[in-house]
Amino acid sequence: QVQLVESGGGLVQAGGSLRLSCAASGRTFSNNAMAWFRRAPGKEREFVTAISGGGGTTYYSDAVKGRITISRDNAKNTVYLEMNTLKPEDTAVYYCAAASRMFLRTTYYYPNEYTYWGQGTQVTVSS
Repeated sequence: QVQLVESGGGLVQAGGSLRLSCAASGRTFSNNAMAWFRRAPGKEREFVTAISGGGGTTYYSDAVKGRITISRDNAKNTVYLEMNTLKPEDTAVYYCAAASRMFLRTTYYYPNEYTYWGQGTQVTVSS
């Protein structure tokens, strides 16, 4: 069982930056590939980025590539989402998710690839 708790959301002006954190329980955090998804008002949940258990493989959606960086510190059981040059369309609830495997499969962008989910943290970008 893995429990995930996101933090770091808030209100920021367009062009600004935020850093989200996701703290995970469990003794073998490095065994879990991790991902961030987001859900904007009135829209479906959307893949943002993913990282393998060891941190060596990452994927990004086209919408955020070049502006967002995912990283992890397995010693601290934490995954991070560094967001820069934020846009109003980045406004959403951001969810951290953990897979029950270390490696990312080719279907890494599907929500059902991930077994555990956090409660989400709101990010609001004003124009």
